[in-house]
Amino acid sequence: MIEAEWWDYDSVDELAEAVGGDVGFIIDSALDARAAALVALPVDGLSQQVFPTLAAAKLKWKQAAIVPADDFIVGVEDERSKARALAKAFLPVGARVVPIVTAIPDHKAAGNAADARLQELPWPPDLVWLSVGVDGNAAGIASGADLQDALDAPKARRAVGVMPESGEPRVTLTRASILAARTVLITVQGKEAREVLEGAIADGQSSKLPIGRVLAEAEQPIDIHWVA
Repeated sequence: MIEAEWWDYDSVDELAEAVGGDVGFIIDSALDARAAALVALPVDGLSQQVFPTLAAAKLKWKQAAIVPADDFIVGVEDERSKARALAKAFLPVGARVVPIVTAIPDHKAAGNAADARLQELPWPPDLVWLSVGVDGNAAGIASGADLQDALDAPKARRAVGVMPESGEPRVTLTRASILAARTVLITVQGKEAREVLEGAIADGQSSKLPIGRVLAEAEQPIDIHWVA
């Protein structure tokens, strides 16, 4: 049974303040406990509205490392690069932003390179933040030929390359990596996306959606932040 707690907000600004505060607290707690923090963040329209609030937090940012939860297989100079977006938001405050993509044509090889890069970081992550939309994906874990590779990867495997049915190839954290996190947090926007997520949670392991399959294996409680 997935243990999920929903938090509802009247505006994006209200959600941004709450989520920015929660993520900042997670980072600060990790810094107090271990003098280091590692978080995996999404990059989309909603999450990027939270970034300014989070970046304004008075934290020892130089001891924090940030990675994208998934990324397109493009160079960091590309506008689509999620590592680029994270760098724009958090390098100015001193955080370490670690790109996980090597821009090589073969998505499987790119996944191997991403995994090797993540193996160099302290594990597990203190936070994996997922942003869930109407497609029901979890990070870059999406329907397609590589879905099972991402879901069934061994615990030691931190990232894989995937080719979604729709969209372009990318690298993503595996299900095991997501669920290894000390905290998993989800943001979701819109009534339709909420209904999709609620259905996926209810279906659990039998869900046809990646997020349902991922969360069905979760042992930690999940906080879900929603705004219409």
